[in-house]
Amino acid sequence: MRLNNPGLLRSQTLINGAWCGEGVSEIHNPATGALLAKVPHGGAEQAKAAVEAARGAQKAWAALSAKQRGAILRRWFDLILAAREDLALIMTSEQGKPLAEARGEIDYAASFIEFYAEEAKRIYGETIPSPWPDARIMVLRQPIGVMAAITPWNFPAAMITRKCAPALAAGCACIIKPAPETPLTALALGELAQRAGFPPGVLNFVTGDAAAIGQVFCAHEAVRFVGFTGSTEVGKLLMRQAASGVKKVGLELGGNAPFIVFDDADLDAAVAGAMLSKYRNMGQTCVCANRLYVQDAVYDAFAEKLAAAVRQLKVGDGTQEGVAQGPLINARALQKVEAHIADALSKGARVLTGGARHELGGTFFQPTVLADVTADMVMAREETFGPVAPLFRFHDEADVIAQANATQYGLASYFYARDLGRVFRVAEALEYGMVCVNSGVLSTEVAPFGGVKQSGLGREGSRHGIEEFLELKYVLLGGLNAPVAAAPPRPEPDAAARAAPVEPAGEAPVAPPQAEPRPSSAPGSEAAEPTPTEPPPARVRLPKAKPMPRLPRVTDVEWPLPPAPEED
Repeated sequence: MRLNNPGLLRSQTLINGAWCGEGVSEIHNPATGALLAKVPHGGAEQAKAAVEAARGAQKAWAALSAKQRGAILRRWFDLILAAREDLALIMTSEQGKPLAEARGEIDYAASFIEFYAEEAKRIYGETIPSPWPDARIMVLRQPIGVMAAITPWNFPAAMITRKCAPALAAGCACIIKPAPETPLTALALGELAQRAGFPPGVLNFVTGDAAAIGQVFCAHEAVRFVGFTGSTEVGKLLMRQAASGVKKVGLELGGNAPFIVFDDADLDAAVAGAMLSKYRNMGQTCVCANRLYVQDAVYDAFAEKLAAAVRQLKVGDGTQEGVAQGPLINARALQKVEAHIADALSKGARVLTGGARHELGGTFFQPTVLADVTADMVMAREETFGPVAPLFRFHDEADVIAQANATQYGLASYFYARDLGRVFRVAEALEYGMVCVNSGVLSTEVAPFGGVKQSGLGREGSRHGIEEFLELKYVLLGGLNAPVAAAPPRPEPDAAARAAPVEPAGEAPVAPPQAEPRPSSAPGSEAAEPTPTEPPPARVRLPKAKPMPRLPRVTDVEWPLPPAPEED
């Protein structure tokens, strides 16, 4: 693997700004079997060190202004794009996807950093009208705290940035545990983060034992958010472990995406969309089409067109020109694909193309299309996670909606139709977190990514993604109408000081002014008019502020509320 910048090929973990650990776990190229590097096999000790480093960096990182955090994220984004070719080559070498797809993923991964570098400045608070005249109510949004994430091998760059970019923008320090199959892409991102200027401890990367590291993430008191992309089974385990500390979790779990082709669809467009959705990354994506439902009237025509397109896919090493399908990630993935096909064939399915291992050997598999697939086959219930397109028949809208929703999963769904009424009816009836109409690709940084049912909790991407890492704080400002305290009165001079004023030296004494005698008020005498004097200034008295009344709770009273008692 020849890189323009060899310094990006890191083989140690990044904890508190330092590269550490000895390489133990071997990383191999799934296409060639070549040894790429050895990385540390860390465990609970390394995970605790990373969490403590993040805890130590948390307050200072959160105290930076949103603009300061955004500036560092923007530098990281620029460095990633500048290293696009090297990062794509590292990804293809350790994961197997074609180089063109790897470049696309690097762009996609960088887009989250760019988006949240800007979104950091748009974390707004709120003011709420107060029920009390002398109080105001504010709502602040503050970072939740340290975030720890466990990321998968199928998108080794994008799944990292989609989690840590919003967390970092919100003011949260992060720890990333990449998949054991693809740690090199993650560590290269860590190297670029160092160059971008992230303070030590703000962004840490730990490789090794997933179970031991995940246990620390879920149990350590400093971690306030646990993020995970992977299987539903592991997601449930992490939820149970995180519950002991009442931690917030963000889970992007399994899918079983339906891809529906109605009889009014543009068949050529539907075939193109199916190729993108089903065969991208050799079918190893959580949102790829797993069940293709085609209406009776167009079933045969669609099947023929799809099979013809699939036969044109070139299989090989992802670094070679024109390759569209690389190897599966490992032998277990290959065995699962074979088992699903064998089950379908034993129950009446037909192979239109592919259906077996590729002549290249290793974990290469022929892109496959199966016809006459039915609901009693395993691939109707489970993700195949491989380059196999099973075609199911359906009769009408009600039939296909029932079939599409008959699963515990609810991540992504796709359908092709032209009738506008049908588009709205089906989009609203599908029980999925994402519905893609007349397109085979739906992922973008500006839209909320996530599922319903057992496909996960929370959303990633868009403005909603940063809300996952913020907590609301309610602030009541009371006593705002209380009077300002009056200044203390000036002391009056005593009688002796008034009677004996100090005379200036060298001047004749000046007789003090004599008060005019008050006229007699004896009977028969005429009373003289009194000498007018200025009245003392009237003292302004501010109204006394009324204390905030205690509002009755809903559970304390019966509705309607009784009138408030009059105050004295």
